[in-house]
Amino acid sequence: MACLSQHTWIPPNMISPSPSPSPSPRVSLSSSTSTTTTTTTETDEHDPPCPSISSPTHLERVFPVYAIMGLTLDPNPASVLDRADPIWAAVTHQAKSEAEKEPILSSFLNASILSHDCLEQALAFVTADRLQNPTLLATQLMDIFCNVIMHDKGIQRSIRLDLQAFKDRDPACLSYCSALLYMKGYHSLQVYRIAHALWHQGRKVLALSLQSRVSEVFGVDIHPAAKIGEGILLDHGTGMVIGETAIIGNRVSLMHGVTLGGTGKEIGDRHPKVGDGALIGASATILGNIRIGEGVMIAAGSLVLKEVPPHSVVAGIPAKVLGRLHEHVPSLTMKHDATKDFLAHVPTNSKDDKPTGALNPDRNDVKT
Repeated sequence: MACLSQHTWIPPNMISPSPSPSPSPRVSLSSSTSTTTTTTTETDEHDPPCPSISSPTHLERVFPVYAIMGLTLDPNPASVLDRADPIWAAVTHQAKSEAEKEPILSSFLNASILSHDCLEQALAFVTADRLQNPTLLATQLMDIFCNVIMHDKGIQRSIRLDLQAFKDRDPACLSYCSALLYMKGYHSLQVYRIAHALWHQGRKVLALSLQSRVSEVFGVDIHPAAKIGEGILLDHGTGMVIGETAIIGNRVSLMHGVTLGGTGKEIGDRHPKVGDGALIGASATILGNIRIGEGVMIAAGSLVLKEVPPHSVVAGIPAKVLGRLHEHVPSLTMKHDATKDFLAHVPTNSKDDKPTGALNPDRNDVKT
């Protein structure tokens, strides 16, 4: 399969706006990530209407680079590759600029980016170089990675939407180029995608080997059988654990130390299911085969043992629902503190439905 070429990229100001795209794809909570379904979200009559994530405004907020290309989020993934690739064009431009500013990095940037023809090849090189060891050679890993990515249009789409998510949501991300080269959350996620494809090809031993190696190098442990959507941000990634039967929807943001785990030695479907647009704070632990609804914000350090309704904020040990969120896609805003000032603006479900302990905004001993 041929790579996209930056030479055919049309500048954004030369592209006319496209018609409103159709609804975004959702990761089915009972099927593989390769299968997407279009669903509608029921809205409580007392709640403000949920803005459509697939409207032109929200599409630009989520994936602005691809929005200008007139790209919808739920067609055949091949549509990404039938067009020019502005992200790859941006990556190569940034790499050239950095090589001029820092000559000491010119060899590194040339080997990692400028010597390759497309994002797929550069990603395969970067991740293979990071994961190699004396018995797992970089050349072998790159061959495996390239073979998987270049024959899987779904992965080709996801690596771009994930890169866009890192650039848009992580304030520490300077550019697409820096995310591709240095962010281990991004590297871990893309190697998971390769391992996931290998798992479903029956190459489970190799998939588990990649999982183990990623855990050793990056401190991120994602089982290759887990199902993860696209437009995902693993911020920092350190200490993150995602179990075998976990399912994560689209446009989800997870901070470091998050655990999506089981509750014991049971087998079968035993891990959490996280809906689209959720934001999970640092060191939050979610255990068991429970559903976390769309647009949920889980505060840092929370222990979640029960299902969480859509568009709500939860916090505490064990976590309790504190109220409803006005922001329907918290993963995009990345507002995830549960301080007194934040909770003062979260509408509670009733007068008696107040958090307890240090998370109660009415207590005088809460430090802000």
